[in-house]
Amino acid sequence: MEPVIRFETSRPDSVLGPHTEGEMVRINAYLPLALEAWVETAGGRIGMEEVGEKFFTCLAGREVLPHEYWVCYREIGGYVSRRKDPYSFRPSISDFEIYLYKSGRLYESYRTLGAHIMTIEGVEGVRFAVWAPNARAVSVIGNFNHWKHGAHPMVNVQDSGIWELFVPGIGEGEVYKYAVRWRDGTVKEKADPYAFRTEKRPNTGSVVASLDYEWRSSFRGEQSDASRPMAVYEVHLGSWKRDPARPNDFLSYDSIAEDLCRYVKSMGFTHVEFLPLMEHPLDESWGYQVTSYYAPSARYGDPVGLKRLIDRLHSEGIGVILDWVPAHFPDDDFSLSRFDGTHLYDHEDPRLGRHPDWGTRIFNYGRNEVRNFLISSALFWLNEYRADGLRIDAVSSMLYLDYSRKPGEWIPNRYGGRENLEAIEFLRELSRAVKQYRPDAVLIAEESTAWPGVTRTPEEGGLGFDYKWNMGWMHDTLDYFSRDPIYRKYEQDRLTFEMWYAYSERYILPLSHDEVVHGKGSLIGKMPGDAWQKFANLRLMLSYMFMFPGKKLLFMGNEIGQFSEWNVKGQVDWALLSRTEHRGLQVLVRDLLALYRETPALHQGDCDSQGFRWIDFSDRDNSVISFIRRGKGDEVVCVFNMTPVVRHGYRVGVPEPGYYREVFNSDSSFYGGSNTGNMGGRSSERVPFHGFGQSVELTLPPLAAIMLRRD
Repeated sequence: MEPVIRFETSRPDSVLGPHTEGEMVRINAYLPLALEAWVETAGGRIGMEEVGEKFFTCLAGREVLPHEYWVCYREIGGYVSRRKDPYSFRPSISDFEIYLYKSGRLYESYRTLGAHIMTIEGVEGVRFAVWAPNARAVSVIGNFNHWKHGAHPMVNVQDSGIWELFVPGIGEGEVYKYAVRWRDGTVKEKADPYAFRTEKRPNTGSVVASLDYEWRSSFRGEQSDASRPMAVYEVHLGSWKRDPARPNDFLSYDSIAEDLCRYVKSMGFTHVEFLPLMEHPLDESWGYQVTSYYAPSARYGDPVGLKRLIDRLHSEGIGVILDWVPAHFPDDDFSLSRFDGTHLYDHEDPRLGRHPDWGTRIFNYGRNEVRNFLISSALFWLNEYRADGLRIDAVSSMLYLDYSRKPGEWIPNRYGGRENLEAIEFLRELSRAVKQYRPDAVLIAEESTAWPGVTRTPEEGGLGFDYKWNMGWMHDTLDYFSRDPIYRKYEQDRLTFEMWYAYSERYILPLSHDEVVHGKGSLIGKMPGDAWQKFANLRLMLSYMFMFPGKKLLFMGNEIGQFSEWNVKGQVDWALLSRTEHRGLQVLVRDLLALYRETPALHQGDCDSQGFRWIDFSDRDNSVISFIRRGKGDEVVCVFNMTPVVRHGYRVGVPEPGYYREVFNSDSSFYGGSNTGNMGGRSSERVPFHGFGQSVELTLPPLAAIMLRRD
């Protein structure tokens, strides 16, 4: 009795609930808010005696078993509570589930842990389950028990560290937390690590939610086939568009769905990638400091709203990629940090457990239950929200024990090296699990080092990702195009060096959010020259990206030449589309997307070295490069003039004789250019050039790209 009253027991079911005494049943209840209590059965009312501080008991006949009675009590103020007894229900988590979880192989552990609406033996309620192996006691608290610690103490099932309790009579929308008593006696109120829904910030409670949803679209992105086109529109949902009447508020999942879907479809992107939508307390973290790995952010609405948004995108054939952050988590007191009084999810030693750049905690990938938690989270978004892929943030920080650390601030692995062996094995296990449960889904790594085999399978010694962001291409390309054209002849190697490693991995070429924030300026702001040259340079750079091998990613606002940096508190500057030059840039991006999707040569060989051949990369004096892209039965010639000088009579070698039609010109007046070009195309001549037997004599427009196809 006393351990229950003091909220210090791990086995409250050994005291509370029904217990046989000969031919009778003793019913015990701890009711900290009760003035008086009684039991109601089919046969009538039985008074309960208070035998300890708010601890009530009575004897009843065996007809009350197993659940044929209600525990009732009157509170101060006269309110009467009538409920089924939670302790008349035995724990329902199986031995096999516990075994798999503790061994790290309960990959869909979200189906076991957390708050689940269910009916047990005809009684409706919610089963709560939480992992807290070092806690002295755990109780579930909420409005249903006035947030009273210890009012609903949970059972440590078979001393496994998994605590469970079925609470009858509550359901969807119930706000709750766990009161966790640490070994030192401290009690902390913690949000559910497996919660499917949360309160809207600044509140931090978990919310009982069903996963039920009737999907309308059966679309699957199937982007694991690297020969298919993949052009991703990267979006921060809260700052893509705002309601002019409420500019300081976010639009909801539902209110933004139609506009976003219509826009992405009209532009021709194949996928949307959302910056993290998992719950996070701080807007300025952009979602990268996650406190709830199973709940979509309540700042945009409820979970069903996000499912409707994804369903709507799928209905138009648009794939959905979610940013996901298994590299670290914030130190917020209500969340994962020191969950049961120990460093349960991270490492106690700051040389392993503290991220020096962000002040966050680093997951302990060597702990089975932590790997289970993360892999289950990944599968949750792929299964329950039908995401078509996950982009894994900050992979580099996971791979290296000395990442962003000085000598003496990190601990070598067991072989004396800097590689995080446990993180490596976690990433491989993650990829195997995803391929087992969602083989059509893709995993994308944001990895900025030369780590080998990121996109090779674990069986080949790789990490198992489908794609890797090509950060080297991004930095070299932006650096090159930000330079005054007069100096570009000295920097041409920045563009050509990429081909030395372009096919060492399956790459995505990213012009992402990271490059237009924190003082880096917008893409248009990085371009040199006057206003006309800035737009011409940006048109040229985007054309170069879409013609270069690799899948594509473009952050919102870049497609219209937004002058200002990205501001998480604002929106894309859509008003700029009233100006001809911004509207022309948007049309250019739309046409490039169509060209990329509809031209096999531009996408089938993105990850195949047979899909690319240089024509010439040595004309530094004129800052001109040219290459061939190839697909099945398709071949195009791409030529880039990186200076504002028109090149008349410029000869380029071509592989076959014939008429080479100019199918794209970034200097078109439709895009805001000067309309310099080749009058529709040029016939080849029997003039050997660049190692080919044929060549064409071209006019190269200023700061422009052209693409030619042989008729």
